[in-house]
Amino acid sequence: MIGLIIGAGLSLLLTVVFMPLYIKLLTKKQYGQVVRDDGPDSHAVKSGTPTMGGVVFVLAVFISYFATHLILGLLGRVSSGITASGLLVLFLFGSMGLVGFLDDFIKIFKKRSLGLSPWQKIVLQGLFGISFAVLALQFPNDLDLTPASTAISFLRDTNIDLAFAGPMLGLVLFVIWANFIITGTTNGVNLTDGLDGLATGASIMVFGAYTLMGIWQQNQACSNVNALDVCYSVRDPQDLALLGAILSGALIGFLWFNAKPAKIFMGDTGSLAIGGAVAAFAILSRTELLLVVIAGLFVIISLSVIIQVGYFKLSGGKRVFKMAPLQHHFELSGWSEENVVIRFWILAGLFVAAGLGIFYSEWVVAL
Repeated sequence: MIGLIIGAGLSLLLTVVFMPLYIKLLTKKQYGQVVRDDGPDSHAVKSGTPTMGGVVFVLAVFISYFATHLILGLLGRVSSGITASGLLVLFLFGSMGLVGFLDDFIKIFKKRSLGLSPWQKIVLQGLFGISFAVLALQFPNDLDLTPASTAISFLRDTNIDLAFAGPMLGLVLFVIWANFIITGTTNGVNLTDGLDGLATGASIMVFGAYTLMGIWQQNQACSNVNALDVCYSVRDPQDLALLGAILSGALIGFLWFNAKPAKIFMGDTGSLAIGGAVAAFAILSRTELLLVVIAGLFVIISLSVIIQVGYFKLSGGKRVFKMAPLQHHFELSGWSEENVVIRFWILAGLFVAAGLGIFYSEWVVAL
């Protein structure tokens, strides 16, 4: 528990200390947000606001993770140490953040609202996603547990194994499955990041949930308890809990500057990085299908875009919503930005609570 406090506190402190300096630098360089022409008219005032705020909290997470393990070692505290699962989360978190950084960089220097082309994004995200998926099936520990498995998981691994016809097919199907999850979460967070503080606040709750789940999985690990039918076979739950706390702390620090009126936006650097981390947590904690509930806000916002685009094409130009993603529909319906953000935070909290309730109640019922 002391590690969680140190990690979260350190990432919060680093973000709060260095974000104002970063904002001053971006303002001096005039690296501001280019607002989309097809967005709500009320967002025009946001043009020129510094962006790429994700750079600071991404770096804060990396520094805090390694520094926390160093501090715990110096204090002689018992910990799992730096683990394969922890490094894999950081890999997907950082690599997706890099894709977002390239996208933001192009937008800023070319003074346009579009950065990387869709194909460039797909290729880069695919390369990193495939690498993550392949690596996640490696590095077995003393109990022969790898960070991920080819079994589809809900609250733990199910009996549905993608390797039903052999390990090679299992690897291929798992790579496809993992990249489906990664694409869904990165797009979901990216679409949610349209109002001051909305994606940041929702992400804090999601990472908080994975922190609690990691603690529980560590306490109820199959290596620690005798009830094998209700225990958890997760490779490094303690380290995943630490990273969940670190991510929550960094984003709480960022929210101080991202709340309306935002002094800085996270940009694609931040939203893609967060989406990558969420996907990594779902896969490595063996709770892939539960992600639909825990990240329910990201899911419904993504669905609103799919519904809008699909209906527009099928109906010959008609729309279901006044504007997509969903948060902009409510803005155009007369809700203030603050009301949309707070009410969507409430929805995000309800989804997270439902996910945690399902996770815990399954253990209680099985017991």
